[in-house]
Formats: sequence, C-alpha cells, structure tokens
Amino acid sequence: MAFSSPKNFSIPSHLAPSLPVLPIRQGFLLPGAGSPFTIAREASLAALDAAKDGWLIVAIQREPTADPGVSDLLPMAVLARILQPLGNRNKMRAVAIQGVARVTLRSFVRIEPYFEAGWSLIKTPWPDSPEAEGVRRALEKAVEEVAQLMGAEAQVKQMTAEVDDPSLLVDMLASVIESEVEWKHDILMTTDPLARAEKVLKQLAQVKEVIAAQHAVENRVRTEAKGHEREAILRRQLKAIQEELGDGDGDEGLKRLKDRLAAKPLPEEAKNAVDRELKRLERMQGQSLERNVAVDWLEWIADLPWGQYGSTEIDLNKLESVLDESHYGLEDVKKQVVEHLAVRKLAGHGRADVLLLVGPPGVGKTSVAQAIADATGRKLVRVALGGVRDESELRGHRRTYVGSRPGRLIEGLRRSETADPVVLLDEVDKMGRGWQGDPASALLEVLDPEQNHAFTDHYLEVPFDLSKVLFIATANDLSQVPAPLRDRMEILEIEGYTSDEKLTIAKAHVLKKLANNAGVDLTDVQISDDVLEEAIEGWTREAGVRQLQRVLGKLFRAAAVKKAKHQLEGPIAVTRENLGDYLGKRRFFQEVHELLERPGLAMGLAWTPMGGDVLFVEASKMPGTGQLVLTGQLGEVMKESAQAALTFVRSNAARLGADPEVLKHSDIHVHVPAGATPKDGPSAGVTMFTAIASLLTDRPVRSDVAMTGEMTLRGRVLPVGGIKAKVLAAHARGIRTVILPARNEVDLADLPEKVRKEMRFVPVSQMTEVLAEALEPRAGLPTLGLATPGSTTTPAA
Repeated sequence: MAFSSPKNFSIPSHLAPSLPVLPIRQGFLLPGAGSPFTIAREASLAALDAAKDGWLIVAIQREPTADPGVSDLLPMAVLARILQPLGNRNKMRAVAIQGVARVTLRSFVRIEPYFEAGWSLIKTPWPDSPEAEGVRRALEKAVEEVAQLMGAEAQVKQMTAEVDDPSLLVDMLASVIESEVEWKHDILMTTDPLARAEKVLKQLAQVKEVIAAQHAVENRVRTEAKGHEREAILRRQLKAIQEELGDGDGDEGLKRLKDRLAAKPLPEEAKNAVDRELKRLERMQGQSLERNVAVDWLEWIADLPWGQYGSTEIDLNKLESVLDESHYGLEDVKKQVVEHLAVRKLAGHGRADVLLLVGPPGVGKTSVAQAIADATGRKLVRVALGGVRDESELRGHRRTYVGSRPGRLIEGLRRSETADPVVLLDEVDKMGRGWQGDPASALLEVLDPEQNHAFTDHYLEVPFDLSKVLFIATANDLSQVPAPLRDRMEILEIEGYTSDEKLTIAKAHVLKKLANNAGVDLTDVQISDDVLEEAIEGWTREAGVRQLQRVLGKLFRAAAVKKAKHQLEGPIAVTRENLGDYLGKRRFFQEVHELLERPGLAMGLAWTPMGGDVLFVEASKMPGTGQLVLTGQLGEVMKESAQAALTFVRSNAARLGADPEVLKHSDIHVHVPAGATPKDGPSAGVTMFTAIASLLTDRPVRSDVAMTGEMTLRGRVLPVGGIKAKVLAAHARGIRTVILPARNEVDLADLPEKVRKEMRFVPVSQMTEVLAEALEPRAGLPTLGLATPGSTTTPAA
C-alpha cells in the first residue's frame, strides 16, 4: 500500500444536475483519493471531452466487460474532477482524476456516444458520539502501526494532518489498501461511515499481520545467512517461508509421489523413464530449480489416467434415443453417427475413428458431440483450436524451457481422469500457421489410428495410448481444413434448418431452455406458432438457431423483469401486433419480388461458412468502348466468371437478341452488393451471365427465380457445391424456383421433403436453357438455339 496527500475540492453550486459518466473496468476510485487512469474506449474518451470544468462521475463496472451497459455499473459512483492530462499514446489518453464525494446514479439521460446520468449527493457526516471517537482513534493507531512497519511514518503523519474529516480518511485508506475487488466494491456501496471504518480496520489488521510475518522471515534468514553467498541466502529464505506456511514436508511428499507412481499401470517405457527420474531426484539438492522441474514431471505422470477406462459398452439404442431427444431433424447425421459407433463397437477400432461435423454456426455440432458423450457414458473434453498457431499448444513444450507444460490433449485427459473420453476438437478450420510450427500437422499423428496408440507429448517424452479416445472435430468451412487432415476423418455435413424445423426446435427445446435461464416458468410467456413463425422470419436469417435463441430470450427476460417486480399477474401474451415491442424493430423482410423490376438484375445463390445466402448481381451499361467494370470486392475467380459471361454474350449476341453495335460502343458495369464483404468462387457465373443478357436484351429476370452454377465459354453449365445450403436460403427468402446445374440434380435428395414439394427446380446444362427459364418473354425475340421455358423442369417431389 502507498500513501499520498489528498486534494480537497468544494462542489460548485452551479454543477449540472446530470454529468458525463466514465465507466471504469480496471482500477478503483473513492472520495478523497486520486489515481491515474488510461482511457482507450471511444465512449470513455467522449465522456472526458464532455466533462465541463473537469467534473464528471466515475462509475465502477461489476465485471470488466469491454462494452458495458447501464445494468453493468454499480448504482453508487464517485463525483470526481480531472486534475490534469498525463499524455496521449496510440489513441489512448492518460489522465489523473481525484474523487470528491459519493453519489447515487439516477436515470440515464444519454447512452450514446457516452453515458450521462442524473446524480444525487450522498451526505453522511462523521457522527459526534463516543463510539465514533473511539473508532477514529483506533483507526489512527492502526495506520501508525502499519506505517511504522513499512517505514513511512513521516509520510503518513503529513497525510493525516491534512485530512480533518475521518470519513474522508477512511475512504483514502480503503483506496490504497491491497485487497480483492469485491471488498472495494463493498466499501463504495457502504454509506455508513462507521461501518466503513470497521471494515477498513479489519483489513489493516490483516495487512499488519502479513508485513510482520514477512519481516520475521527476513530477519530469521538474515541472521542465519551471515557469511554465505547470495544463492545460499535465497535458499534459506525459501525454506523459512515453507516453514511459515507449514509446507516443509518435502521428504514425505516425495514418498507419497513414489507410492502414487507405483500404483499406476505404467507401460514399460514410461516405467523406465520414471525410475531414471527418481534416481536423479535423489541426487539433487533440496531446493534446486532442476529438482522442481523433475518433481513437476513426475506429478504429471502420476496424474495421467494410465489404463483407466470408463464405459466400454456402447448402447446404440440409448444413443439413438439421446440424439432424438436433443436434436430435431438431422436424420442423415444421426444415422451416420449410429453406424460409425456400431462399427466401433464390433471392431473396436478402425480407419474412420474420427468424425468431422461440418456446418454453419448454431446447427448443433457441439451438442451432437455432447449427446454422443452422454449416450456412451464418457466424459467430454473440449479442445478449442480456433486461433491456435503454435504446435506446442497441442504437443506441449520440452522441459528445457522455463514454465513448460504438456499440450492441451494431455491436459484434457488429466481433467477427464479416463483414457477413453470423447475429445471434441472444436473449430479445426480456424487453426493458423506461424513460425512456431503448424498445429494442423501435429494433429495428423493424433488422428491417425496407425500412430495414436503411441502419441508422444514433447513435455512427457513417453508414449501415451490415444487409440481408445473417441475424437470428434467440428468446422464451419471444410475448404479451410488441410487435405491430409480431412483424409483422416469421416465428414458429416449439417447444412442448416428450414423455418418449419426451427419452429419445431423452438417449441421442443429452445423455449424451455430460455425459461430456465431467465428463472421463470414456461407458462409465463404465451406465444402461438404463428407468432413464433413471425419471429423466425422477421428477426432471424441464419442456418442454425443461435440467433433465434437470442431473439426469443428477450421475451422471457421481459417476463423475468415483471416477475421480479411482482407485476406479473398472468402470462405475457405475445401477438403479432406487440411482437415488435419486445424484440425491437423487424430486421428482415421478404423483399425479393420487389427488387427485380428492370433488366440487368439477377438473383444468385451463394454458400458461406455461415450457411447459404441470396446474392444479387446488378449490371448496367454506359457509353464507352466495350470495357467491363467489376465492383463489389470480387475475387479473381469471380472476376474471370464475369469476363467469361460477357465473352459468351458477345459471341452469341445475335442468337440472344442483343445488338452487337450496342456492345461495341458501351461499357458494362457489373456490381455485386454488400461491397464490404469479400466474394469469390465460380458458382456466380450463371447469375452474372443472366444479368448481362437481361441488360442487353432488355428483358427483366423473373422475380421468383434464383440460380447457381459455373459457366464455360462454350455456354455449358457445370456443377457446384453447397446445393442444400443454397436451396434452404432461397426457400427462407420466399423463392420458389431454382435453376441449378443438371449434374447437381442428385443433391436434391438431401433436401427436406417439405422443401422439395414447395419448390420447383430447373436442371440445366446449357446457358440458353437458363435464359429461356429466367427471362421474361419479349415479342420478336429470336428462338434459335433457345429451349422452351419450363421444358427442363424437374418434378417438385
């Protein structure tokens, strides 16, 4: 603890009834204390700039979140004044702030671009009573004793002489005492000055005991260490500290460690390594650094679950039941999971021991892994791989490095206490590669059944059997998973859910979970299927149900507020009319049919790691020399697709009904909206061709048609990927006709039956077939080489 002299400020009578609020997530401030703060958040910088004459309110956050809300602030705060700026660096500002008085935050009059709130001063003077006088004297005596132990008597005497208000002295002491954050929050919230003083007295007593114990240890070691070298002094200090803590039974601890190792069914190689390390340990000095490293290594060996296995029997009936209860739909995924574990049950091991669940966020990849662990009676170990760039994160650091530890896999096995848990390798597509090595390459040994029976962590340096572990990996984008890693896994794709499936999931799982999380009953919110469908269509646009959970959670939080205030007289009735009152303004509309009103606009389908999406392509012409202008942050493949589309239109202008002279003397501008989002891939070729052909033939594209496919210079339509995700996105947007490559027709079998019945699919193999189906008819159009609209339509079922 450090002492500083206070600065007294009188509160101006003309101070505004509302002041800027500066939220503090690190550090603390109490009346009478001054402290420097580094301000980096934009809202906090705006609050500093808005502080007139330097006056503002410093509010303490309950948790150190980066973007606090009003509910994240303590209701009591400190009226403060900015003393002086301390400098700027890298868009950060350092200022010195002095606390003046406690205030209560009232209603917030502004939340953007900074917080501004009304305030009321808390006046709690020091009482004039014998009890208060006794507390004051005890406080001064405790401060003097602590200062004497610290050698700061003069500084403390000067500080106490400048403070004539005992209540202010209490706050100053509380601000400099080293303590937990919760204790300082309690001090701020305590308005009674005597209660605050008693809490500070207790904390000062603890500080006094710590300092006295520290001095006792130092004095004893200093007496014993006269004439010895510095290394011997440090060793005796460590020994004295261990004696004070009652942790000096090193020999007894080593004996217990030997007993634990002897009870483990270690493989021969590991047993030999342990015996060698124990012999080395006996020759080492008591507190050498090398001895500590050896003991840590032996502790890790003793903690690992050598030969400890959980449930060995796989109940397939239970697995099917658990998957059906926890996940709606996903029949193909459930079937493949059951087949995979049936093979493992009969064969014990095999090539496809690793499952890779691929799909957008929120579709249930992680929960499928948890369901498998529950059904098989195993523990689930989650290894988060997103952002991992160092091979040592998985395989550990060698013992030669200070602070080295095993990798995440070995740490997970120690936590699970079994050698056959379910290990979830989460987000394998988001691993990076740095100068420290390639973590994806480290996984090759882990996931290969021919090698993982003798996995060697760099820290342990002895093989550990991972062949009984059931590995399950997840990813959003399969293309980001290295090919050698994909080769070691069986890939299960989870594309997403239809609106009807989301409705069923919400009724069966989501609503009950949200009610439990909010602390209310499911019956406290009354919502019909029609209103749920409205929420799904108007407030979410995703492949999974994660955003849907956040949206519906607002309904139950509203019920929780009323219930906490004892204002909930009956269930909240949510209707189409009042849905926006709870969820805010509607975010999504079925705007597709209003967009394609003039030539040059076409609607394509795209695949993203978040699921399928609808992609609009706009084409426009202007006087020029036949150049092609491309905008919308397109990748190289997409630019080449646009160039190929324009070349095909030029070479077939007469057949398509376009004027060659217009092409010769016009520049074509193709733009793909959402310009801030990078886009690439060949599947937009058909859409770009259709937009250009629509523009040059002056024929609008039908507003209920979306398309996907790669095109060639000869006008052929080639197959593309992600058909299921793309069609589900089109169905969610109200599109009922999809043009797709003929060779992708087999992918339609993966779609839900309801989607297949409600939509019309047109498989094509030539670009002329696309125009015949997509463009509105125009009198006098040449028909040479064009197919009749609808002639290639596939049945809906």
